[in-house]
Formats: sequence, C-alpha cells, structure tokens
Amino acid sequence: MIILNLNYKRLLVSLLTVALVSCSNPWDDRESNGDSNLDVTLNEAITNTAEVSQFGKLLIQTGYDKVLAASKTYTVFAPTNEALAKVDAAILNDAESLKKFVANHIALTSFSSVRKNTEDKILMLDDKYLIFKGSTAIGDAAIVTADHYAANGVFHIINKALTPKLNIWEYINANKGTSAMSAYLVYLKEFSIYKEDADAKAKAATGFLADSLSNSYLRNVYNLNNEKNSYTLFLMEDAGYNAEVTKMKPYLTKTSNDPKKDSTAIYSSYFTTRDLAFPKAYKKSELPKTLTSRFGVQFDVDQTQIVGEPIQLSNGIIYIMKKVDVKLSDRLVPTVIQGEAYTGYGNGSRSSFSSRELIDPTTGLPYNDIMAPAPGAAQFYMTYAAKDMFSTTYKVYWRAINDQLTVPISQRLQVGGKLQITGIVISVLNPLKDFGYKDVLVKDYNPFLLGSFDITQSGNIDLITLWAGTVAKNPLTIDYLKFVPDVKK
Repeated sequence: MIILNLNYKRLLVSLLTVALVSCSNPWDDRESNGDSNLDVTLNEAITNTAEVSQFGKLLIQTGYDKVLAASKTYTVFAPTNEALAKVDAAILNDAESLKKFVANHIALTSFSSVRKNTEDKILMLDDKYLIFKGSTAIGDAAIVTADHYAANGVFHIINKALTPKLNIWEYINANKGTSAMSAYLVYLKEFSIYKEDADAKAKAATGFLADSLSNSYLRNVYNLNNEKNSYTLFLMEDAGYNAEVTKMKPYLTKTSNDPKKDSTAIYSSYFTTRDLAFPKAYKKSELPKTLTSRFGVQFDVDQTQIVGEPIQLSNGIIYIMKKVDVKLSDRLVPTVIQGEAYTGYGNGSRSSFSSRELIDPTTGLPYNDIMAPAPGAAQFYMTYAAKDMFSTTYKVYWRAINDQLTVPISQRLQVGGKLQITGIVISVLNPLKDFGYKDVLVKDYNPFLLGSFDITQSGNIDLITLWAGTVAKNPLTIDYLKFVPDVKK
C-alpha cells in the first residue's frame, strides 16, 4: 500500500509538470523555440515578413521603426498588405493622421496570445485602448496568425487595419454643427452649471486636468473624454431632445443676470442630458429594459427609437435616438437629506449630539440617525442644505425616531432664509417656510408629513434649520428629511 501511494504521488507530480509546461507563456519560452526572428528587432522582423511588408514601410515613414528598434519591449498588431490597401487615402496622405494610425497598432510591453484573461483592455501608443482577445481578435480586427517573436517583442498579423476611432467626446465635438444636443454639451465649456465649475475651469485654463474640468458636463456627469473607461450615451435627434427640454422648463425657472442667456433653457437642457450617460458600454443585445442614471432618474429603454446601428467609439457606444421619453414623475427625483449630513449646529456643543447606528424594529433593516438627548441650552439647532431643487410645490417629510423618552419630543423645521443673531438670540430671517413645532411621537418609525411649500426659482436651498424645543435640554432627533416635488397640473 505504501508503494502504491508513492507511485501515485510520482505520477501526480509528472502530470502537473506536463500541465505547467504546456500552459507556459510562449514569450517566456522564446529563446528555445528556434525562431530566427529572435536575432532581429521588431521593426526588422515586420519589414522582412512579406505578408505585412507594407506596414513595415509605414513604420519607416512615421519614424516608428526607430521606436521598435529600441531596447524596450513592444507588441505590434500588423495588418496584412491587403488590409492596408483598404485604408482611407486621407489618413495615409496626412502626416499627423498617419502617425496616429500607426501608433494605434503598437502597445508597450509584450502581449502574447496566451492570456490568463479571456480579454484584456490594452493601451496603444496613441493613448487609445483596444480589447485584445488572445489569439482571436484585437479591436474589430481578427488575428490571422499570432505570436511572431522578435528580440524586443512580439507581433500578430491581423486582417483589418486598426484605424483610430473617435471617443464619445470627440464624436460630440465633431457633430456639434448638426446636433442640438451635441452643441449644448460642447457649450457647457463656456457656461458653468455650478459655482464650483467656474473654479475648476480656472484651474483647467492653466492646464491642470483640463480634460475633465473644462466642461460642466464632463465634471458633473461623466468624463466622456476619458479613454480608459467605457460609457454609453443616448444622443437624441433634435425634435426628441427639444421636446424633453421643454417638458423640464416649468421646473427649472431661473432669472438670468445676463439678458443674452436663457438660464431656464440652459438648466432644463442640463437636467435632461445628465440622465442620458452611463458608465458602461452596453451592446445592443445587452441593453436592459430600464436604466437608472447616477442622479436616480429611471427610464424605459425603447429600442424602437434607436436610429441606425450603434456607433462604436474608442471609449464606448453612442445610440442615436429619435427620443428618450422620460416621465416627469421619474425625472423629478425627491431630495433626501440624511440627518448625519448636517452643515452646522448651534446653542450646544458637538458633545450635545451623536450619530447612532440602529435597527428598525418594524423592518429589521439598519439605519443611522442623529440624537441630541439633552442639549445644554434651549433651542439647540442643526442646519442642512439642499441642492438642485425644482421650481414646483414640495411636500416635506421627516423621519425622526423618539425611542428614549416616554413622551413626545417637540421640534421645528424652517426652510430657507438666513440665520440672524441678535444679542444672544439666534433666529431665521425670512424663511421660505416655517412648519412650526410638531410632535415626534414615541417609537413612531413612519415618515411624518410636515406640510408643503412652493419654490418659484429653482436652485439650491443653502439653509434648512431643525430646532429643538424652547426649554433647556429639550431633545432633538432626526433620521432624514425628504422633499418630494409635485408634477404640475
């Protein structure tokens, strides 16, 4: 029995050794494979290979022959002579375009066809990324023969030239003259949606991260100029785009300081377009029935509205849409402010309150809230702020948990206005709405409707004040505030 176990172990070791050898990377074994190309550089190996000799000439013409003669290691995807014959003459006859074209076939370091991953996203020398599928494909080109080794790298022969594609942002810029939505997105380089955008653009003017900071859309939604990530954008035709913008105008009323600018139209366009970009490249067969934007807006993806084929770009996909009809009830997302997201407090110290992590006994779910059980003075208060409020009527709720007392807690919410200090008295001057003191019942875990108020000018509410009672050591508690916008009749 001992002899059988020993023989079994020897057999297992032998099998593992064979498996490891058979799965090794050909690039690591190149010295012993007898390939004469191992004595020459990539540039020489490509030039001497008849099937791709025309690409070898382009390497010399663009100066990349010297790059591929250097000591660094490279991977080249060399198109056949037949594939090069189909390349647009405008690319081949323009020095700058030709250089970018050739660079899109070269990657730093060695990528053999033996890969751990089914596919890898690799960076080309023109700063574009391509998907490499082992011995199968690179980008939208098929690999004819893989793993031709040279002294400083490897080249694969492909059946189609890898003409550099525009990225999504480059495509938008190229179509700003024929697309109203594209023109608007480009315009946001000049117009700052938020004050923070103007500060970022000042930095961008000095060259500091200019690609992501120079445009309000790139900064606040997604940087569609980023080659490393992948995106999907729904780009509406003019009629559908204008209809969606018009739907939003009653909810984004703004008075402009510049008579030449229609702020209502500008912000209505922003709140329409911000929900049409997504951080993944969805193939048509993979498009979900519904999508939810990063701003919480959900809409149905109606594939019958797609015009033509998806536009495949270097960092994602654009779908040209006749329209993307989003219901106003979905577009007008409620604003929820968590109790922990306070902007300030007063009539008490930081030790007066704490953030709690609790379990809701009615649902079994965890939640966080703020509790000030016994502030050191009367009318302890906490302040909050709300961003991107629509010009409409809002219903206001709070969820406040009174689980430490046996009697109701009295507290008050004021929306808008400015804090005013008169002697030792702190109050809010000219609030948009004062809901007065309301009772927080004992162990009531339901949201409580405080009432409603109107906003006539869309924008931010910089001051929302939650007050404890008027008697010293009156407690204060808050899980969240919720502002629910009404759809106008």
